Amino acid sequence: MEISIRPAEQTDFTSMKDIFREVVKEGTNYVFSSSTPEEIIQDYWFTPKAQTYVAEDRGWILGMYKLHPAFPDHGAHLASASFMVAPGQQGRGIGTQLAQHCLLQAKKTGYSGIVFSYVISTNEASIRLWKKMGFSTVGTIPGGFNHKQLGLVDTFVMFRTLKDIPQ
Repeated sequence: MEISIRPAEQTDFTSMKDIFREVVKEGTNYVFSSSTPEEIIQDYWFTPKAQTYVAEDRGWILGMYKLHPAFPDHGAHLASASFMVAPGQQGRGIGTQLAQHCLLQAKKTGYSGIVFSYVISTNEASIRLWKKMGFSTVGTIPGGFNHKQLGLVDTFVMFRTLKDIPQ
C-alpha cells in the first residue's frame, strides 16, 4: 500500500483526535484513558518540540506519529516517538511506512538513536514492528501498565541506534 506521509497540520486534528479516541478506547495498548480531554490530545500531538506527521491516502488520515527529544539537554541527542494507526487499518503496512519515515526523519534531524521508554508487553504487533525495524529490548518495567483486561503487565524500554540509517 502506498501512502503519503506529510507534516501534520492543525486542520488534521479532528481526524487525529478521532484515531486517538479509537486507539485508547479499550485501555489495552496506550497510556491514555478514553476520557482524555481534547486539550491534552492537542498538546500531545502538537507540542512545540515535536515533529508530527500523518499518513494519508486520498485525503483520509490513516495514522500518525510524533518525533521529539527523548530527554532534555545532555540526553537530547536521543529521540523518542509515538505512533497510532487507525483501527481497521492495521496490517496494511501503514505502521511500517510510518516507522521507516520516522527513522529517516530522526537521522535527518540529527538524533543518534531512538528510545521508546514505554512499550506495552502485550502489544505484540508493536513489538514485532520495532524488532523488525532494528530495535532491541534493553529493559523491563514490571507491572508498568495497568491493562484494562489483564491488570498490571510489564512495559519494555526499546532502543535503536541510527548509525546505519543513511543521511
